[in-house]
Amino acid sequence: MFYYLNGKLATLEAALAVIDCGGVGYQMTVSLVTSSLLSQKIGENVKLYTHLVVREDGIELFGFSSAEERKAFLQLTSVSGVGPKAAMGILSIMTPDDLALAVCTEDVKSISRAPNVGAKTAARIVLELRDKVSKDMLSGTGGQKSAKGTPIAAPSGKLAEATEALLVLGYDKNSVLDALKGADPSSDVGELIKAALKRLSSR
Repeated sequence: MFYYLNGKLATLEAALAVIDCGGVGYQMTVSLVTSSLLSQKIGENVKLYTHLVVREDGIELFGFSSAEERKAFLQLTSVSGVGPKAAMGILSIMTPDDLALAVCTEDVKSISRAPNVGAKTAARIVLELRDKVSKDMLSGTGGQKSAKGTPIAAPSGKLAEATEALLVLGYDKNSVLDALKGADPSSDVGELIKAALKRLSSR
């Protein structure tokens, strides 16, 4: 119903924000990450992406600092057993990029640190979102060409997992594939990522 609201930030609490749009105050639940980003903007115009959840016991509007956070929320709530409260709990301890990296590297421990999220739920999140995250980050990788026009083969196995994680961090595909060139495909995913980051930061 609402994709985003643009107006004056009238009220801000730990997990609640109120935006005044044309004299109407829209109350929305926000993550602690978004609340922190808004902390210095009370009285100023802000833009929050939104999602309206309608339940039998009421209607709740959720606000997000970016379209990416909103998308992460929708992905989380698509997982069996993960409701809006648990999704906001996860997004309160990690950014969308952090979440995508945790999913790609199967970091169940980091996800389970969120309130109302146990190890079993975190494992289910990794299982059900892994393909979605991979598809988002690696769409079009197969058959891609380098700057010199040489075909780049799509990585597989642990190299593919490391590639996905580095793409989530914002590196372009050519740079990532080059940084992982020659890496031992049997190495731990975490070690592959660390080694690639070291190469990328030295450029």
